[in-house]
This record gives sequence, C-alpha cells and structure tokens, in this order.
Amino acid sequence: MDGGSSLTTIIEASTPLGIPWNELWNYRELLYFLTVRDIKIRYKQTALGAAWAILQPVMTMVVFSVFFGRLAGMDSRTGGVPYPIYVYIGLLPWTFFANALANCGNSVVGSSNLITKVYFPRLIIPFASVGVGLVDLALSFSVLAAMMVFYHVGVSWNLMLAPLFLFGVTLASVGVGTLVSALTVAFRDFRYVVPFVVQLWMFVTPVIYPSNLIPAKWRWLQAINPMAGLIDGFRSAFLNRPFDWLHIGISLLVSVALFLYGIAYFRSVERRFADII
Repeated sequence: MDGGSSLTTIIEASTPLGIPWNELWNYRELLYFLTVRDIKIRYKQTALGAAWAILQPVMTMVVFSVFFGRLAGMDSRTGGVPYPIYVYIGLLPWTFFANALANCGNSVVGSSNLITKVYFPRLIIPFASVGVGLVDLALSFSVLAAMMVFYHVGVSWNLMLAPLFLFGVTLASVGVGTLVSALTVAFRDFRYVVPFVVQLWMFVTPVIYPSNLIPAKWRWLQAINPMAGLIDGFRSAFLNRPFDWLHIGISLLVSVALFLYGIAYFRSVERRFADII
C-alpha cells in the first residue's frame, strides 16, 4: 500500500429479508413520535377532529346502501345479511388500505427536512403513515360493534381470525405504501396517479358487491387481488360464514409478496432520497 493511499472497507450487517429489524426497534420511539405527529397534523384545526375517521366509512356506507343496496338491488345478493353492515365490514379494511396508500404517497417528500438533516431508518416514515390508518381503523370498529348489536348479528368463534386478516391487510398496505412513497420521490406524477388507481382498484374488489357475483372459474384471478380474499375473510369472521381458504390463502401470499417487494425496492433507492428531494 502506498504511503499516501488508504483502503476503506465498509461492512454492513445483513438483515433477514433485507429489513433492518434491529434499527427499526432501536428507533421505535421515533416511529411513535411520527405517528402521533401525523395524527395531530391530520386533524389540526378541524371542528370534528378524530370523528372524521368514523364519518368517512359511515357516510360512504350510507351512499352505497342507497345507490347499490336499494336502487341496484345488491341487498338481495348478500345471503340475508342487511346490506349496510355487509358493505361496512368491507369498507373498514378497504378504507384503511386506501388511506394508507394516500398517506404514504407524500410521506417521504413531506419529511424532506428530516431526511436531509438527521439519520434514521427511512422506512419509519411510511410505517408511521400506516400507523395513522390503524388508529382510524380502531375508531371505526366502534361503529361496527354498534351495528352488529342493532342488526342482531351474533359473535362467533370465527371472529378470532379477524386479526389474521387485519395482519394481511397491513402487510399489503405497508408493501404498496412503501413502494408508492419511494416512487413518488423520483416521479411526482404518482401523487396524481395513486388516487385514480385506488378508485379503480375498489371496483375490482368485493367491497360493494359479494364475491359470488364473479363466475367461479375466474375467482382465482380475483384472489390475486390481495384485498379481495382478505375482505371476504373479514366478512366471514364477523358474519359467521365459512372461510374460502383457497382464495384467502392466495391473497395472503400476494400480500406477503407485496410487502417484501415494497420494502426491497424502498431499501434499494433510499440512499438517493436526500439528493433527489
């Protein structure tokens, strides 16, 4: 080695699946702080505050019940379940998923001051955005509990599996959300593309209609949409119906794949965030 030259070796610890679990755990307080900050910003200077988290799915349920339940006759295709509670159960995971994508889309760009000044695992930013959606979802479940009492929907052992489907929806939300947040840094067009795609995505997902409207030979194709099988699983859990484990399993596998791909892509480009922003 020449006297004026030096050799630098950078050693990076490998992490399972490329996810820095240890770093994320060490910065868990920052994750909590960013989640609380986003909640406060979201409802700052609003007259109703966190009540908007409940009003959004409730008002959407009312509109769908009028136009699709009564006018389109969809209430006769729910197997005897009142259409309002049928569609509300589907709206809960879907609203969480849609809001997670919307919040994640601008999360990294909106945190440019933090990214350019302080080091921390960048994954915390989209994770915090998804965390806000989980708080809204928890509030919305209070309305579902009241509706189950009003419509005399009993509780069964199926309800024990609801956390599994919530976990799957969260995986899909984090995966697609982190992917969108990374793409938005490089291509600001995604701020306009995502709301449009989410609208189309809802109509190919059994939110306002039952899955059995799709011909049986095409149901496997619908299950590739991760939200399709998971929403069906939610309904089966709360309405005490048999689980279609084939389609639920496909949706869960796709959710895991989206989660891993979204994290992997985010990690591959996050070093360039400070330069691009």
